[in-house]
Amino acid sequence: QVQVVESGGGLVQAGGSLRLSCEVSGIAFSVYGIGWYRQGPGKQRELVASISSGGTLNYADSVKGRFTISRDNAKNTATLQMNSLKPEDTAVYYCNAEFSRLNYYYWGQGTQVTVSS
Repeated sequence: QVQVVESGGGLVQAGGSLRLSCEVSGIAFSVYGIGWYRQGPGKQRELVASISSGGTLNYADSVKGRFTISRDNAKNTATLQMNSLKPEDTAVYYCNAEFSRLNYYYWGQGTQVTVSS
């Protein structure tokens, strides 16, 4: 059984930091790409950051220089370090594990991030 569990969300003031974690079990974690997505109120889900199985990084323009994605294959975890948070970063953040060659996609339940002004 595959499980993707996010943690680390919460309420923070603008300019503050949060660190989100994603723990994955039930798959060969190291061969999966990991993405962090978010969905704000009334908005579509969007990709925030991703890291491929080979370590290639990708960031949305809106978070470049503020967010950092990383992974630890030994612990089957991925993290999203979020600094200099802005009210517009408020959203539910989701972790996604994907093995696109075989159309395998697994989502977590999401964790709420709220940034107050």
